[in-house]
Amino acid sequence: MATAQLKWASALLECRCPEKIRPQLFAAAARLGMVVGATDFDAYAHDDARRVFAFAAACAEEAGEWHLRAKIYSFRARQAIWLGDADTGLTHAELGLARSDRLTATEHAMLHTARARAYAKLGDTAAALKAIGQADDAFAHCDPAADPPWMAYYDEAQHQGDTGHALYDLALAGDHQPAAVERFDTAVKLHTDAYVRSRAMSRTKLAALHMAVGDPHEAVAMGALALSDVGQMRSRRAADGLRELATLGYRYRAIPEVTELRERIKETINA
Repeated sequence: MATAQLKWASALLECRCPEKIRPQLFAAAARLGMVVGATDFDAYAHDDARRVFAFAAACAEEAGEWHLRAKIYSFRARQAIWLGDADTGLTHAELGLARSDRLTATEHAMLHTARARAYAKLGDTAAALKAIGQADDAFAHCDPAADPPWMAYYDEAQHQGDTGHALYDLALAGDHQPAAVERFDTAVKLHTDAYVRSRAMSRTKLAALHMAVGDPHEAVAMGALALSDVGQMRSRRAADGLRELATLGYRYRAIPEVTELRERIKETINA
């Protein structure tokens, strides 16, 4: 249904219309494309997501909508990083920061966080930590009243969770980052029920981090809470996080609680 609406909207762009409303038309198409692309991304329709995000970015640029453009490039960066193409992800994040003077502090924080996650995947610890510092500095100056409505999600909980993801990748690569635990813990505590999916993913990463650094009992406790959240939704990305947790738990399979958690993960994913 969403794809059909997007095709209908894209057809409107070929119609003649007064010049004064043309930017608004392209902006509306860009925002619709952003939502459809994000849905495709979460459904793992990655080729569709790439095409839709590219379309949405072009529409935002045609409309001169820098805020929309920044958010779309953030999505493009996150998708590329998720798919293992951190270099392209970094490029998208950098492109999102074009004309940074027109972006809000929250948008700066979001895009610097994407840069940090890309650098972490690339194994560049120094650059990742520097980007996290830039994201923190930007977030300290956030003014929600200045942000467009689609940025309302990027609050303290989201920022702590997203930067925690970058530190998580560094930790799994062998560069111990105690701050990763602190950031995920803060994200979990601050996320409300309105953001169950984000809370579930932060809890899953926190559990996986405990499992990776040798604290399986704490990992089981946090993993059980993550399962409660994931059971309320259908998200392939959330499910993949649980699979990673189960894989990390394999070396502790002699511990009954870990084995039970791994079985519960299997049942939840296959349900």
